[in-house]
Amino acid sequence: MPEVTVSSLDSRVQKQIENSQIALQRGNLEYVLDITAQILKTVPNCLAVRRLQRVAQLRQHGGKTKLFAKAFGSVTNAGFLFGGGSKTPEKLLENAEKMLAADPTSVPGLKLLAEAAQAFGWPETVVFAWESIHELNPTDREALLEFGEACLTAKRPKDALRAADELLKLKPQDGDALSLMRKAAIAQTTEKGNWEEKGSFRDKLKDEAQSTMLEQAAKIVTSEEMTQKLIDEALVRMQTQPENLNHYRSVVEGYKKLNKLEEAIEYLRKARALPAGAADTTLAKQESELRHALLANRIKDIEAQVALAPSDAALVESLAKAKRDFAETLLLEAKDYAERYPNDYGARFTLANLYFEAGDFQNAIANYQQAQKNPKVRIQAISGMGKSLKARKMFDLAVAQFQTAKSELPVMDDLKKDVIYELAVCFEGMGKKTEAITEYKIIYSEDIGFRDVADKINAFYSSL
Repeated sequence: MPEVTVSSLDSRVQKQIENSQIALQRGNLEYVLDITAQILKTVPNCLAVRRLQRVAQLRQHGGKTKLFAKAFGSVTNAGFLFGGGSKTPEKLLENAEKMLAADPTSVPGLKLLAEAAQAFGWPETVVFAWESIHELNPTDREALLEFGEACLTAKRPKDALRAADELLKLKPQDGDALSLMRKAAIAQTTEKGNWEEKGSFRDKLKDEAQSTMLEQAAKIVTSEEMTQKLIDEALVRMQTQPENLNHYRSVVEGYKKLNKLEEAIEYLRKARALPAGAADTTLAKQESELRHALLANRIKDIEAQVALAPSDAALVESLAKAKRDFAETLLLEAKDYAERYPNDYGARFTLANLYFEAGDFQNAIANYQQAQKNPKVRIQAISGMGKSLKARKMFDLAVAQFQTAKSELPVMDDLKKDVIYELAVCFEGMGKKTEAITEYKIIYSEDIGFRDVADKINAFYSSL
């Protein structure tokens, strides 16, 4: 059962996929998830449908951009495990889909998807799974290496080279990364040679360039035209149903997609002015996020100017001020939101992270304590509290936090490695070298390339 394209599917299924794409742009996520789940039951080997499903899952889950993940703190759930000893590809896929439906950021779920796809012989789906893990954890060496190897299998040497390059940036002279780079370079050379054998090199280059240009232009135009059409439709519906928040949401999503953030904010504020909108906390959060994105875009504009004139002291200072203002805005808004909604413990976690980044560890500790009441961020909040205590050199109290977090993490992922590493650092701060090296060894046995663990282990044995 090889992977299939949308164009090879039954015309009725193609129409369902098209309708799902429109529904996605309109924000009707439940429809998208329902239809894609139905299609994947009959054609689980259609990656395009799986990609569409994942976009809807992430939006429903409340996934943030990289900017917001950094500002508010990312949440990595370990997912949940399913019983049964069956290891058939069908069972692996079923379990993976259940885990990702519950939490699309579940790394174990994505790993199960990669394992199932490998068993079925779906190379592009394997790449998709490992790439999704890499997007969630950009510094996860294992995910990046697996992604590169999967790209080689899928005959995508350029992407494999990119993965090898990223690996070498994380750790220069990484033997696995160098091996991946050599294999990818050979594969790319072979692929290029085969390509050149088929007709004139110049003609083929010209045809490919023109085809790519036309395809990209068509996608951009079609996407923008469709988005604007959906905005216009929502604006018309808004005239007849001015109290319906869904129409405002559709307009906001459309303007976000077109990167017209000021227009998106304008309609968000109109929605919040409605009686139903005033009580909707998600709209307040969304407006805040859009304002942040607008500020971030302005910072990027100044960064581009600084790149062109790095010696311009006024520009450099302007950039530094813009970044300070952005950080202060994030903190003030998060503080205000937490005061207005004291039982939103996810917001407490956001505020704690911002206090930590600002170096206000006392306030960070207080808010991490409150954030632990939210099960989604409980472990991260415990870890954050431990780091805040460590920053204040309260090592014994920090140790207690990290040991709690360690005991509650069932999977040795990057989060657990980070917790164990911080625990070891605290033991070092207390002068307990034996306890520290015991913790470092746990990481070393799982991931020799994690931070400077290998150097610490080598130094320990050299001192014996």
